Amino acid sequence: MLKFISNNKLVAIIIHIVIGYLATFSFFPIPFGITILLAGLIIILVSGNKNEEALMISGYLVGVEVFLRMVKGVISYETGKYGVVLFLITGMLVTPVKQKININYVIYLLLLLLGIVFTQVPEGESIRKAIAFNLSGPFMLGVSAFYMYKRPISYSELNELFFIILLPIFSMITYIYFRTPDLREVVFGISSNFSTSGDFGPNQVATIVGFGMFALGFFLYQRTKITGFLILDGILLAYFTYRGLLTFSRGGIFTAVAAFFLLSLFLIVYKKGSFKSVFKYLIVSSFFIVGVWVYTSDITGGMIENRYMGKDASGKEKNILTGRFDLFSSQIESFKDAPLFGIGVGNGKFKREKEGGLVGASHSEVSRLIEEHGLIGVIILIILVAIPLAHFFNSNNFQRAFIISFFLFWFLTVNHSAMRIAFPGFIYAMGLIIITDDGSKQ
Repeated sequence: MLKFISNNKLVAIIIHIVIGYLATFSFFPIPFGITILLAGLIIILVSGNKNEEALMISGYLVGVEVFLRMVKGVISYETGKYGVVLFLITGMLVTPVKQKININYVIYLLLLLLGIVFTQVPEGESIRKAIAFNLSGPFMLGVSAFYMYKRPISYSELNELFFIILLPIFSMITYIYFRTPDLREVVFGISSNFSTSGDFGPNQVATIVGFGMFALGFFLYQRTKITGFLILDGILLAYFTYRGLLTFSRGGIFTAVAAFFLLSLFLIVYKKGSFKSVFKYLIVSSFFIVGVWVYTSDITGGMIENRYMGKDASGKEKNILTGRFDLFSSQIESFKDAPLFGIGVGNGKFKREKEGGLVGASHSEVSRLIEEHGLIGVIILIILVAIPLAHFFNSNNFQRAFIISFFLFWFLTVNHSAMRIAFPGFIYAMGLIIITDDGSKQ
């Protein structure tokens, strides 16, 4: 199956576009979601994970998670994270490669679990759901880190992984197209738009579409024709960008652009003398970007400009960080109340509701760790930053290009969307691999 996908990329894309259409029918989503889990597990067991099937199928699940949530194709909301954990652990058990376990990630997981001791939820609330909502993502990150830490992955396998994650995003984009009403009937404001996000969370949609933009940009940068035609690949990138902008959720788009910029910068340094070709690439890309922006601005009546410039609907300047700063201040006060072990996993949301303050869970994993885990959370953050940093300094510029872009993807995503989805934990772990086969990358 995976070999067929690798050798027939355009066919795989077309199949996933059809899947996106089929998902508009109620009979399709649940069987599709179950098939992914069962088929994935069977493939890993039968293959013995000889060709990194566990990594590839986990990547597919990461790419399809938001789509499955959107179309209600999951039995449990956290199916994506649990599925990745299941696939990677199974892969580690059957893999012929000797697994390298970094003791620091064992400590990381133990420190995470310590916060459960202090969890207290109001009467009528589920302590299991509170813990799962806040720790399933960080736990999945730990398992992903176990699997990928200094794991040798060839450059061709990395390309294949990018494409496999990208495939279900085609399905999601197609589904959104069919679910979005006539754009002339949509009232655009300066808030995230559910109507243009498949009636699902724009933040999560923009995050995954952002990675789709990143992957398509990467393939174009190295002239890998996933459809067989560079111009068609460019049109796909333009359309992904257009759909990402229409979500009116900035975090995922900003993150993708920043990560791709760093990736390109380090690859330019690695490939000495490539500035001329890169300059041509940037010129062509600029025409695409400007064209998409102008078209989107026209469709939204200029609201997209106000959204990205931090203005209100009338075009006046506004403080876009007020709500997030108030939430951060509240979390710092919670840290002062319980500096050593924090206030307990999931308690931040309930504490603010009780005090009549800002309602809702934190959108920043960094501030959540500090609030709910205290100084233990600070140690967790140090572990998460220090290991990729050491890997970065011990690598060449080619490796660094991917390490820094993956790390930035993780860090920026968890600071605007916490770890609601599996993607940030998985992309963090991807920064721990060792890319081999450098000869094919010249």
